[in-house]
Amino acid sequence: MDTYYDVEAPDVFRERFGLAFERLTPGLRIAHRPGVTLSQQDNVAESLQTCNGAMLHYDEQYASQTSWQRPLMVSTLTVQRLIGMTWRTFGRRRRIMSMAQIAMTRPVFGGDTLYAETEVLAIRAQPGQPLAEVDLRTIGLNQRGVAIASIDYTVELWARGQAPGEQPGLAGACQPRFASHVQREDGAWVEQAGIYFEDLRPGETFIHAPRRSIHAHDGIINALLAQEWSGAHHDLMYAAELGLEAPVVPQTWVLGCAVALSTRTFGRVCANLGWTQVEFGEAAAVGDTLQARSVILNVRDSASRPAEGIVTTRTMAHNQRGALVVAFVRTLLVYRRGEQAPYAAAGY
Repeated sequence: MDTYYDVEAPDVFRERFGLAFERLTPGLRIAHRPGVTLSQQDNVAESLQTCNGAMLHYDEQYASQTSWQRPLMVSTLTVQRLIGMTWRTFGRRRRIMSMAQIAMTRPVFGGDTLYAETEVLAIRAQPGQPLAEVDLRTIGLNQRGVAIASIDYTVELWARGQAPGEQPGLAGACQPRFASHVQREDGAWVEQAGIYFEDLRPGETFIHAPRRSIHAHDGIINALLAQEWSGAHHDLMYAAELGLEAPVVPQTWVLGCAVALSTRTFGRVCANLGWTQVEFGEAAAVGDTLQARSVILNVRDSASRPAEGIVTTRTMAHNQRGALVVAFVRTLLVYRRGEQAPYAAAGY
């Protein structure tokens, strides 16, 4: 169908996400992956952070007396998740122009896992224009395959080479191993995430997307949750006494960001085996935007796990000024193709 990679140079591939509107046709159906499991904590947080006064969502004693007998998931949280799950295919959207209808067809509770499937209804494009209007219908399904919501909406989508940050003129890496979607028996196209072990080749470089900007709350919240309670990470007065404009972003969290940014290529990981040669460069600061790239150093068979192989990579994350922030060598188990991989059984 398409690819998630452009060829920047020989053996150098730049990740991209979202299909250009030229790749869409009315009637096209996309099964979005991954899904997401909602928790009652998600329900409580969404309710309280939005000042939702409907106690049905967070007062379990009250909810037990209703016809649902337990807290009902906030409908707008379900809508957010369903639209968010479409990003791999429709991440090139400039904006949602309108929503003709949002129908909540079945209840959603904590513990439910949601999946999204989208049908392209219509495309309105003008010759030479960088944006087109696209009508979509996204259906939400729970883990039992029951439809729980339907959303009809219109978005603006960028043309190929026109989205912000995109480098025009790059050719797509049109190789089967880089396929963005695979077709299901019912005709729908299932989004793919990651490259199988057999298709990772030493010497190849992957420039990862999306990037990740560091916001003021990121370092503070993650430091507190990690019990990194040194004042340098959350105490404004302490940071000022150090001559800093803001608390220090924890280096372990920066390491985590760099790893996470690589998961679109290494999304078929079974487990991380460890890191070596972890080096920190220029300190990450609030306002920085990080971009990661990885080089495949080595691939080898696993002696004890025949369904997986061992991959060694070197990943580097740079800020918007091109300064190295963190670099490391990582070894991970990656699934091979075959029946022992979890994807077919999980609907991926």
